[in-house]
Amino acid sequence: MSESVNHPTRRYHAPRRAEQAAATRRAVLAAARELFIERGYTATTVADIAARADVAVDTVYATVGRKPVLLRELVETAISGAEHAIPGPERDYVTRIRAARSAQDKITIYVDALVSIQQRLAPVFFALRDAAHRDPACASLWTEISDRRAHNMRLFAADLRATGDLRDDLTDQQIADIIWSMNAAEYWVLLVHERGWTPQAFGAWLTDAWTRLLLTPRQD
Repeated sequence: MSESVNHPTRRYHAPRRAEQAAATRRAVLAAARELFIERGYTATTVADIAARADVAVDTVYATVGRKPVLLRELVETAISGAEHAIPGPERDYVTRIRAARSAQDKITIYVDALVSIQQRLAPVFFALRDAAHRDPACASLWTEISDRRAHNMRLFAADLRATGDLRDDLTDQQIADIIWSMNAAEYWVLLVHERGWTPQAFGAWLTDAWTRLLLTPRQD
């Protein structure tokens, strides 16, 4: 009678493989970010990104996707401040804004978050703007991001209104439009990149400006 032999089952190290995949994804996105900013979206090919990331072209497609998907991921992760997109309501600063009781505190929390976001987002956002003129998928993404930002500012305006601290002569839509225009990447670039303001100076100015523009003056 033959004697059966039990061979140990080969164990795959899933955590290690997952970390390797995450590292590859980070490398691909970092390469895409560098090249989109340096050369522009149109002038950058997937082969360029693969070469900069030191991976095969097929790896770029498998890890993230085509160029429009790469650009979307760069925009979403820059906004989220994480390796993957985080829905607005789940972002830490949004939670803290909603928990704050005064409009002044809400504005301060938002501006602090915005300063961090724009340092990551502004260069990528301008790459997207330029790409939107030539690529239909990028044009759709540009419109989507802009509309989403406007919608979120209407929610923010309503949240501010609920504190009772806002001026009565401004509608929520006016409040939202003012914030929407001043939190734009274009506004950040004008003051920080073109006029040489520090991020800290920009944040202090924006907090003061929104306080003066939007809130009922304190009666001392």
